[in-house]
Amino acid sequence: MATGHRQELGQHQGLFISVRMRQSLQILQFSNAELQEFLASEVEKNPILEQPHETEEAPVPSRVKDTVSYASIRDSGATAQRWMHDGGLDDDGMARIADSAPPLRERIFEQFVLSGCTLAEREIGAHLISGLDAVGRLSLPPGEIAGMLGVPASQVEAVRQRMMRLDPPGLFAQSLHECLRVQLEERNRMDPAMEKLLENLDLLARHDLKRLCQVCNVDLEDMHDMVSDLRALNPKPGAEALSGNPGLAVPDILMEHTPESGWILELNPDTTPRVVINSALSTRISLRAHATERAFLAEHLTSANWLIRSLQQRSITILRVATEIMRRQEKFLTQGPAGLAPLTLRMVAESLDMHESTVSRVTANKYIATVRGILPLKFFFVAALPGQNGEMHSSLAIQNQIRQMIQGEQPTAPLSDDAIAAQLRGKGIEVARRTVAKYREGMGFPNSVQRRQRANSSIAPA
Repeated sequence: MATGHRQELGQHQGLFISVRMRQSLQILQFSNAELQEFLASEVEKNPILEQPHETEEAPVPSRVKDTVSYASIRDSGATAQRWMHDGGLDDDGMARIADSAPPLRERIFEQFVLSGCTLAEREIGAHLISGLDAVGRLSLPPGEIAGMLGVPASQVEAVRQRMMRLDPPGLFAQSLHECLRVQLEERNRMDPAMEKLLENLDLLARHDLKRLCQVCNVDLEDMHDMVSDLRALNPKPGAEALSGNPGLAVPDILMEHTPESGWILELNPDTTPRVVINSALSTRISLRAHATERAFLAEHLTSANWLIRSLQQRSITILRVATEIMRRQEKFLTQGPAGLAPLTLRMVAESLDMHESTVSRVTANKYIATVRGILPLKFFFVAALPGQNGEMHSSLAIQNQIRQMIQGEQPTAPLSDDAIAAQLRGKGIEVARRTVAKYREGMGFPNSVQRRQRANSSIAPA
């Protein structure tokens, strides 16, 4: 009987650790808005916890008041690594835990990067993403973003038009009409009659189908089909995924430059969620309290202390990762996109003695306020290919070179993928033909045979 009891106790303890570790990883990945919602639910369940009033000063470790410079971050040790292992979960265990679906802003940014954008377009796209409101509309005029980045408004508009076609289509629109039109175009349902319907949505709201039929020059049966197509669209493509965000992306991390220490990072104290222990309740217990009441208090006090430690560790880990990223991408602050260096999750993880999945969770849906605007931490990761002399080359820079080669080629004698790969190797960039083909297709360029046929048909006599 005793043996059986010990086995059952061991099973419960293992489950407890697993739940705690899963919660720790969730806390690490949460955006500030998601974390605030999570903490609110924890406060409701745990009477020992409370959210401090705005006038209260949080404990220094929880708020991470002290800033961290590039120099000091290197001496911070492997705290996050120890935290993960002390909790009973090794690197393999962390890798096995399934990630939740990435937030919408992050998914859109990854789609745009994979579409073959240039470094300059990458920066524009990141600013467009940060300007999404709660339903997926663009809250900042393209002209304002252009002025902030010092680029032509037409360039920002061209990027916006491309990004409206990403999944889900209709994001980045500036009006309901534009949002619906993009979705109809993607479904190949846009025609002059449908355009007229979109221009007269007020008639549809009044159910004046007779007048709509006259305006669109269709019969009632066609009008019913058009209305059905319209109702199948999503007028607020970002509502479900962005509902937790108050519109514009709010930075989790702040940067400032000082003459003494250079660039310094700190967590945004205005948006970093926090909780404190209700000291009055935790230190008072009636002498007449039953054992079950004392056990209840002890259990919730243990849970509260664990949660506060997890929040402190989250803050430390975010600062360590963000500082390592910006240390490696410091040239971006002065040179813009051209200063971006090749950087991967693995490179950051190895520098900080962390697991790659930890870095991925830390950077998920986190934003940093730089001198060039509020950007997602994912913005600074640039895939790399090895060079002949051991140096690394940014995949975006390579794509830009391929773009320039194709745009500068003789139309009647286009470069094959093999020829492009050979020219890149001549510049010290080791790249396979299939990689060239993947980048070329991602940028929307047909192969050399199709480009030659297109050139010949354009110069053929009528």
